[in-house]
Amino acid sequence: MGRVNDRAPAPHLPHLAPLLSSEGQTLLAELRDYDPARELAVATRLRRDHPAELVSAALAQARLRQRGAAKFGARDAGRMYFTPHGVEQSTRTAVAAHRAARLRGIAPEAGAAVLDLCCGIGGDAIELARAGFAVTGVDLDPLTCEIALTNVRTLAPDAPSPAVRCQDVRETELPEPGGTPPHALFVDPARRGGRGRIFDPEAYSPPLSWAVDAVRRTGLGAIKIAPGIPHELVPDDFEAEWISDGGDVKEAVLWHDGRAARAAQAHAEGRPDTSAPAGAPKVPGAVVGGTRRATLLPSGATLTSRGLPDPPARRPGRFLYEPDGAVIRAHLVAEVAEELNGGLLDETIAYITADEARATPYATAYEITDELPFGLKKLKALLREREVGVLTVKKRGSAVDPEELRRRMKLKGPNAATVFLTRVAGAPAMLIGHPAAVRPTVCNRAE
Repeated sequence: MGRVNDRAPAPHLPHLAPLLSSEGQTLLAELRDYDPARELAVATRLRRDHPAELVSAALAQARLRQRGAAKFGARDAGRMYFTPHGVEQSTRTAVAAHRAARLRGIAPEAGAAVLDLCCGIGGDAIELARAGFAVTGVDLDPLTCEIALTNVRTLAPDAPSPAVRCQDVRETELPEPGGTPPHALFVDPARRGGRGRIFDPEAYSPPLSWAVDAVRRTGLGAIKIAPGIPHELVPDDFEAEWISDGGDVKEAVLWHDGRAARAAQAHAEGRPDTSAPAGAPKVPGAVVGGTRRATLLPSGATLTSRGLPDPPARRPGRFLYEPDGAVIRAHLVAEVAEELNGGLLDETIAYITADEARATPYATAYEITDELPFGLKKLKALLREREVGVLTVKKRGSAVDPEELRRRMKLKGPNAATVFLTRVAGAPAMLIGHPAAVRPTVCNRAE
């Protein structure tokens, strides 16, 4: 991922040449495991033997690499270069690798290329290159471009000739559609400005409408967007995929494959379409416009929309299922409820209730032992009776602060419990239970 308009170079970071020198590499190696709490002492010692400016640049990179380890892993982050903005906004490796692998499945032809607009420090370009694509990144800031190219060359040394252009993405010449081998477009618009996060997709840089048009003109590609995008803003000829990693929703992606759409139309009309990839649209993970998808990492489980009506509300059963955030964002709770033979506790709350324990990768199961109308005194008495010393508080449809509730419960005892503060058939309620012993499975539903 990247930022299209890092218009001002990051402070305290010179161009990379000094850091790439033998002296710079020696400094970075020495700072690999340094303690930031001792930075003043470390800087004073290093400046006795090295230029002050180079020491400052190396320390800045060492700090950024430590921050980057959470997204890229210590091994890769320890070899990468960052800007403060880049490490903050870049895509984590697991998500970028999933997206690159899916795009490779859609476009498996040798020589396939990707134009990565708003490439930033190259987080996505690295994984696209590792997947075998010939990647060209585009960004506006010269230092960011220099970093992106260095990162791709370092972490994907066998990739086919990566390149980075320093220019406004809206002035970039787009690939011609229908080429052989195919060219795809990946766009990661900047979603932060001088005042913080941008919620209006037309205020992205570049705007979402521009990115949609660019991908359509290219014929194949993807657009990274905020996971909170309203569903009505997803174009009918794009597939929307919400991705979670470790249970946390990380991003949404709009996919478009005009080749697959043309292949489907040609098949319906009984004529061949040589511009579509062989086997489309039966390729695993093929893009189907107008559908919604939830993908859960690291398992890779993926669920697609089947046009089901909202599940009915019902009385609580023995088990409660908490759908993954990607499932909820993709509006696929009905699909999970159908698999579990369950219903909703309340028609406005994304908690599924069922009478049987069934394995699913798309929701976490809890066995419910008690159902109470909302009341802190009743809850406190029950927890005291059960000798609960560790309480996990989950809530949907409740204004109660979990930390304040735990404080007021004055927990004591050897046992643990989970309380759900929610609504049942419109009324505030408390459901108490514990994680159910149901082994998760990987299931790919892509009907």
